[in-house]
Amino acid sequence: MTWVEAALGSALGMGGVLVLSWAFARRATLDARIAPFLRTSLRDEVRRRDYSVTPVPALERLVAPVVRDLGAVISRWGSPSADVARRLRRSGSGLSVEQFRAQQVAWGAACLAAGVALALVLTATRGASVLASTVLALVLAIGGVLGRDAVLSQSVKRRQRRLVAELPTIAELLALSVGAGESALAALDRVARTTSGELTGEISLALADARAGQRLPAALTRMARDVGVPALERFAEGIATAVERGTPLAEVLRAQAQDARSQGRQALVEEGGRREIAMMVPVVFLILPVTVVFAVFPGLIAIDLGG
Repeated sequence: MTWVEAALGSALGMGGVLVLSWAFARRATLDARIAPFLRTSLRDEVRRRDYSVTPVPALERLVAPVVRDLGAVISRWGSPSADVARRLRRSGSGLSVEQFRAQQVAWGAACLAAGVALALVLTATRGASVLASTVLALVLAIGGVLGRDAVLSQSVKRRQRRLVAELPTIAELLALSVGAGESALAALDRVARTTSGELTGEISLALADARAGQRLPAALTRMARDVGVPALERFAEGIATAVERGTPLAEVLRAQAQDARSQGRQALVEEGGRREIAMMVPVVFLILPVTVVFAVFPGLIAIDLGG
């Protein structure tokens, strides 16, 4: 084969690739075509504005459609988008579902690259088969995608533990403010301005909804439902019941604080029990066998020498 034939073959192959790319090109949907002519809210316009988050904006724009398609595949076969949005809200993250899917794709691509590198090393040194190397790379890629999802779940649990730990203090401060003569809304506003933490941020969001026209009990109930902490749900229900029925709010808040502290102590006791059981694993499977070996081995040696 001469270089002319090779060049012609390469050109023909590139032409075929271009034709196939044009044939299977993405078709713009109706909403994507009319979206530039419709004015949405200012927040959506700022969020949808074309901006780059990487040092290479040109490469980012080229890769973005592929990342969106892979994110759609992950959404179809992985965690539903509604579940991801709920967990992102409970974790306190400012990421959108699309950004989270992009991070999952990035984690999967990084693990895939590591799997390909490991497969090449194993193939060169151990003579691993192509099938085993491919399965290894795919398993690592799927593990990267699932790992990002697991990290999100862990962040949700950590934030919920912080909310439960902050609840008794916030309830006591609210009880002091209400006992001094302030209304529930004024007490919540004072606590939101003078304290900091995860629960303070949630109270600030509930106050913003209340100032926007929503009733305070409904705003607190919605906050507790979004956070997903049972203790906070009971706390919001107690405040809502006291506000609607006119019962003494300070006593309700003190009772809520005492209940939260009791549940915190119970959770610590349960955690201690689980840790105690976990500590038995190395004792039973590591220390005890070694102790038995040290106790029995000299006797076996003595019997062998005596025989």
